[in-house]
Amino acid sequence: MKVYQQYIDGEFCDALSKEQFEVYNPYTEQVIAMAPKGGVEDAQAALDAANASQKAWAAKPCAERAVYLKKMAELIRQNRDMLVRTLAEEQAKVIPLAQAEIDATAEYFDYYAGWARKYEGEVISSDRPTENILLHRQPIGVVVGICPWNFPFFVMARKVAPAILTGCTIILKPSSETPNTTFEFAKLVAGIGLPKGVLNFVAGGGSTLGDRLVRSPLVGLVTLTGSVETGQRIITATAENITKTSLELGGKAPAIVCSDADIDLAVKAIIDSRIIFSGQVCNCAERVYVEAPIYDEFMDKLTKGMAAVTYGDPFAEPAPSMSSQINAAQLDKIDAMVQQAKADGVDVLVGGSKADDTPSGHFYKPTLLAGCTQDMEIIRKEIFGPVLPVVKAADFDEALDFANDCEYGLTSSIFTNNITKMMRAINELKFGETYVNREHFEAIQGFHAGWRKSGIGGADGKHGLYEYLQTHVSYIQY
Repeated sequence: MKVYQQYIDGEFCDALSKEQFEVYNPYTEQVIAMAPKGGVEDAQAALDAANASQKAWAAKPCAERAVYLKKMAELIRQNRDMLVRTLAEEQAKVIPLAQAEIDATAEYFDYYAGWARKYEGEVISSDRPTENILLHRQPIGVVVGICPWNFPFFVMARKVAPAILTGCTIILKPSSETPNTTFEFAKLVAGIGLPKGVLNFVAGGGSTLGDRLVRSPLVGLVTLTGSVETGQRIITATAENITKTSLELGGKAPAIVCSDADIDLAVKAIIDSRIIFSGQVCNCAERVYVEAPIYDEFMDKLTKGMAAVTYGDPFAEPAPSMSSQINAAQLDKIDAMVQQAKADGVDVLVGGSKADDTPSGHFYKPTLLAGCTQDMEIIRKEIFGPVLPVVKAADFDEALDFANDCEYGLTSSIFTNNITKMMRAINELKFGETYVNREHFEAIQGFHAGWRKSGIGGADGKHGLYEYLQTHVSYIQY
């Protein structure tokens, strides 16, 4: 069994509380590691280290800071097999998806290293004849990054890479469900010569360690990927110091299937978007609206597709389509929502219950629900599991209205070959992303950001980089 330590100020150390917590493999339900359960003392030590090193780090040329990102990318590639296995073990992620996450993380560090000589300020026209106005972009300072359990390694890079590149220092808190891959990464980066205090990894409870981190006046930015409820608590906690927040929260992504759509393409893309990591992804397709003229044909093909989804051991060869839910509580939550949907009168076409045919783990059967209506909980609340509810829409206008009738606003999709419907969806859907004739999955050069309760700010690309920078305008009269 592995035992991990905090990484603070360039040194590995036990939690100052001397407490630890167990990390489970969700598939085997066995303890696979012990991780440090830090408290307020650990949080403050990391804050002090990050704050002490930030000025000198920001003074280094950006191209020099980028060299460390390139080293991180190379280390990930050199240790790919170990990281893939660690990731798959701690969260029951099927091997092909774990491989994709590790590879994408290396690419992410390389991508942001390439921004070293690209991001820039502005020259603004002055009203005075002998004056220049210059807008500089400067690091926001100490960053606190809080990661989720569903893509712990990639989201770690999503926060660490832009922070380090822009001259910020960062304290990264992994989820207590999935800290292992992050701490393995800490072991790797400890040997690349990064100045002490620039990058710190600390684990512990959200109400203790996490709360001290986000409430600190030393922090310039708190970036969270997590639930709406956690985001709301962070907004409250950061209010006293008016600390900037960048929050990627929940989603309830609609997929609109129009009467002129390529049905086979739509079926595959929607299933792929629903079952990725067993449905535990914030931008999964969470509800489907199908125009009435093709409803029967679409549902026939969707039923066959969902019935063909496999589940089981994430290390099996060939790999199943999906594996276990992250824990028993998540499994129970999914089942409670499906049982409520049954009571509301939906038709269960595939699945509809917990799986009882696996030797261990927390499995929910791939589930397809028809006869859903817009007022049902299963349509309005985030499921975060392999459950796909479908609504028959009278026409495109109704489908658009239903899609927008939601408190979330992260991702959406439409399947159509009609340019008018396509452009109307892009202009009218109230979501940060819209995918046209493809699965829900963002690119690192885009901007992953939500509307409404799905978040504030965003990540990736140029605009994600700017989250870590603040403007400084100088008026130079001569």
